[in-house]
Amino acid sequence: MNKTIFITGATSGIGKACAETFAAANFRLIISGRRADRLKKIKSDLEARFNIDVLDLCFDVQDKNAVFDAIKQLPESWKKIDVLINNAGLSLGRDNFADCDLNDWETMIQTNVNGLLYVSRAVLDCLIPNESVVINIGSIAGKEVYENGNVYCASKFAVDAITKSMRIDLLKKGIRVTAIHPGAVETEFSIVRFKGDTTKASQVYNGFKPLTPEDVADTIFYAANLPSHVCINELTIMPKQQASAIYFHKD
Repeated sequence: MNKTIFITGATSGIGKACAETFAAANFRLIISGRRADRLKKIKSDLEARFNIDVLDLCFDVQDKNAVFDAIKQLPESWKKIDVLINNAGLSLGRDNFADCDLNDWETMIQTNVNGLLYVSRAVLDCLIPNESVVINIGSIAGKEVYENGNVYCASKFAVDAITKSMRIDLLKKGIRVTAIHPGAVETEFSIVRFKGDTTKASQVYNGFKPLTPEDVADTIFYAANLPSHVCINELTIMPKQQASAIYFHKD
């Protein structure tokens, strides 16, 4: 049987690119997200294009009960998961600490931290000892704090710490745990961050060539398909014109 990949946040951006990349390599996919219509369309498209099996699960990673219920109800033939890609995440606002909306803070923590924890714990019994790989999508914001990044940076620092802890705790099970930390990637990320303001969102990428979701998906695919004795602990991937969280060379 082909390997099974579980991808959260699969309806857009890096998650959707991962689904397409793994589907092209003939993997079976479990894709999850909050937007049922998008999930259904992606499932249909992938099955038609690549002749693979796709299972779609519609839930919000913030909802602990929904996460655990969805995983418990997996059909028996889907309960062995080779690769878990914890991709679901977001940033809301780019405000000074004193001016931030507390609801934005709570949503980022609930999604980026608690959501990753809920999915990882719920899927744990489906992971295959000495074979499976968990890949957590962090960010350069989890390595460097920048002005007005406050809680988003904190949430991604938490992802980095959780990844390191998981790697230690799952060592005896032989489950590899990898963190991928992207820099600037052109997705819906900035549109969400600026709450639908497409003008502000597009300005983020002015003057340089950002990464594409496919660039990151290719890196994730590589990390997921190494020999079973090899683990990439973490990898930071950036556009050529970006040197750190805040230093860019723009045209």
